[in-house]
Amino acid sequence: MKSICTSFIAASLLAGLSGLAMAQTPTEALTPGPRGERMEQMHAKMSARHAKHLAELKGKLNLQASQDGAWNNFAQSMQKPERMARPDRVSMEKMSTPERLERMQAMKAERDAHMQKRINGTKAFYASLSAEQQQIFDKETAQAMGRTGGDMHRMQHGGGHHGRH
Repeated sequence: MKSICTSFIAASLLAGLSGLAMAQTPTEALTPGPRGERMEQMHAKMSARHAKHLAELKGKLNLQASQDGAWNNFAQSMQKPERMARPDRVSMEKMSTPERLERMQAMKAERDAHMQKRINGTKAFYASLSAEQQQIFDKETAQAMGRTGGDMHRMQHGGGHHGRH
């Protein structure tokens, strides 16, 4: 249970702060039924936790009215796409190896584009902060990454998924 909880927390922070969430096309819906319902509940909890962390961060930064626009742009850039990309196993199995590789590359490009959006939003917001606010921002984001165990490489490469992809 602790492993599942740790993975859930890590996934939530990863989605909220690192931008590794993936986009999904409408044809790649979550599995219907109990598993799909659990996934929907998990996504709702993650979204609520993400909103809470952003609100807490905003409060700690003690932003000035002139920084509201930069904050709003930052918060928008940190939103994850509607759904996480999950390749449809059945359709992937029907593809040739080159087609699967192309699909995987397209999914990576979507993730990279989303990550770049987050990077740009964070850099623009960070530039609007005072030196004191930057220190607070640095501390808070480092702590958030520390709650995932600090090993971003492990998280990026499936360590939080118990080997299942």
